[in-house]
Amino acid sequence: MKVVLQRVTEASVHVDSEQISKISDGLLLLWGVEKGDTAKDAEALSDKISNLRIFSDENNKMNKSVLDINGEVLIVSQFTLNANIKKGNRPSFIESEDPERANDLINVAANRFVSQGIKVQTGEFGALMDIQLNNNGPVTIILNSRNSTVS
Repeated sequence: MKVVLQRVTEASVHVDSEQISKISDGLLLLWGVEKGDTAKDAEALSDKISNLRIFSDENNKMNKSVLDINGEVLIVSQFTLNANIKKGNRPSFIESEDPERANDLINVAANRFVSQGIKVQTGEFGALMDIQLNNNGPVTIILNSRNSTVS
């Protein structure tokens, strides 16, 4: 699994010009599921993200987690994170998980956040989405369950 995490002051998802999700202070997570990813991967990434100390404390140091600030999470499925561009100029997405399985694993991640008391919003799986965000910092971190970024 690959996740692009962005610390935001707000983020929203629109489908067909209609807003379907919106969060305030928290994290926008662009989430790519690869073939072979498991529920354990989804849970491990969710746990790591929940506890990452990337929000400012009273001394303006990155010392608080999304849990500490009672922040929100917006998860957007993003199969294009799995693009393989080694050959030619057209990306291959052959490493992306089957859509039904990928959706199930993203739901595992969302449920893990909810079980920790984090308010979660999601995009619409498989839809053409417009994402709007105000990146706070900016803070952007890339996580990958396959290269020991998460254990």
